[in-house]
Amino acid sequence: MLLLLLMAGIVLSAGCDGPRLPTPDHPPDAKPKSPINIVISNLGMTFPAGMDENDNRYLNYIEEQTGLDIRVNTPPPEVYNEKLDVIMSSGNLPDMLHTYDPVWFDHYAKLGALHPLDELLDQYGPNLKAKIPAEVWDRVKYGGNIYAVPSLNEVTGVELMYVRKDWLDRLELAPPVTLEDYYEVIRGFTLDDPDGNGQQDTIGLTLTSKLGRSSPFFGAFGTQLDTWFERDGKLVYGNILPETKEALAFFNRLYQENLLDSEFPLNLQSSVHEKIENGKVGLFSAAWYDTRGPIAANKLKDPNAEWIMLEYPTGPEGHSGVYGKDVIRGYNVIPATSEHAAEVIKMLDFIVSDYRTLKLGFENEIWRWENGVMVTDFALHDEHLYRGIYQSLVDVPDPVLFKERLDSLGDFNLYNNLEMINQHIIPNAFYGVPTPAMSKYSKKLDRMEDVFTKIIMGIEPLDAFDTYVEQWRQEGGDEITKEVNEWYTRQEAGR
Repeated sequence: MLLLLLMAGIVLSAGCDGPRLPTPDHPPDAKPKSPINIVISNLGMTFPAGMDENDNRYLNYIEEQTGLDIRVNTPPPEVYNEKLDVIMSSGNLPDMLHTYDPVWFDHYAKLGALHPLDELLDQYGPNLKAKIPAEVWDRVKYGGNIYAVPSLNEVTGVELMYVRKDWLDRLELAPPVTLEDYYEVIRGFTLDDPDGNGQQDTIGLTLTSKLGRSSPFFGAFGTQLDTWFERDGKLVYGNILPETKEALAFFNRLYQENLLDSEFPLNLQSSVHEKIENGKVGLFSAAWYDTRGPIAANKLKDPNAEWIMLEYPTGPEGHSGVYGKDVIRGYNVIPATSEHAAEVIKMLDFIVSDYRTLKLGFENEIWRWENGVMVTDFALHDEHLYRGIYQSLVDVPDPVLFKERLDSLGDFNLYNNLEMINQHIIPNAFYGVPTPAMSKYSKKLDRMEDVFTKIIMGIEPLDAFDTYVEQWRQEGGDEITKEVNEWYTRQEAGR
């Protein structure tokens, strides 16, 4: 779910008219570059005119520095996982694929379809081994062997609440704290003309499809979707908790009273951004980088718009918070048939070794140091945002550089947003590799979650949740729960 959202908020596409890196002269008898074929996500990025995923300044830079000829395939983000399956069954395999799905990785590792990487990392991956913690390498092992080079999450979470203070002031409402406070603000923002244009054309609360941007409201009930919780010494799945039913009832109340965006089941992230930018939304669960995205765009269109961060909604039992992100963001895997596994590891090792250039852009062009402070050229930064397609293959945390980079991007409260999220993470109690039953049943169980949207819209009654719980358990959920708790018992015994 989100995966993707995260990068797009702070990093957009590279200019072709800026200074070019010097290209080293190669004598006629120079050794030809070694070709490798890789399949990666384009993260929804676009390229400047005349450039594409196989011809641009950052890929060319990686090729020049590594002596590789890197041929890139970027399946559409909307069908990315499906395309990876098609490729793996095609018989015409690339030298590397990048997946964000741990169940996908688990499946092909256990099939024996992936190349073990231990010896290759020892020979060609010194920077990878130095910068990725040992406990993370343990997460990508099967039978004692490493089968993926992981990319790490730099942030611990995504969502936090933002509101238009000028709308609150116009309606004489205080910043909401409790869930009931939030209800009153959502109601006022829908019915009481908060923008003062004399029309009832504003939206109290918006979400994206599949209940995206809803985490703070589930947190108010002490639960999160797709998260495991400890209850009485056992791990239980958040989706089937009674608290989740209570959260769905809250959203159903909003929908039935026309206080929730009626288009939410179809909303893409871009749809929500457009509504915020155009002044139709004054309260939403923002991604931490949205202050530099749709919120900033709205302030450009309406100089009177004033946005402030809110406390997370606190529910009737005093709960609040949002989901956390797993330490692993993605997995670089090499099919067992590849004849260029060493070259792939060399490429990934270079990416992590030149982290600063690929993360920030070219020094003294995109950014520079002035009196010990990083200064970023915003326009060029955004033009070169597509560099994240390559850099994010092996992301590694660097807290000092991270703060310097965020601060250099301007007064968008980015670092403070992340600090707020970090203090209110509801942790996932299960962080092991996917269990066999997860690999077997997850896709089917995920499809069953459509009932949540139907309950909110009133297409299904609230008690359909109880039917969902029973079906979830019968269709593999009980088996998953058993395996998760076997893992949990081993973890607790090792403490």
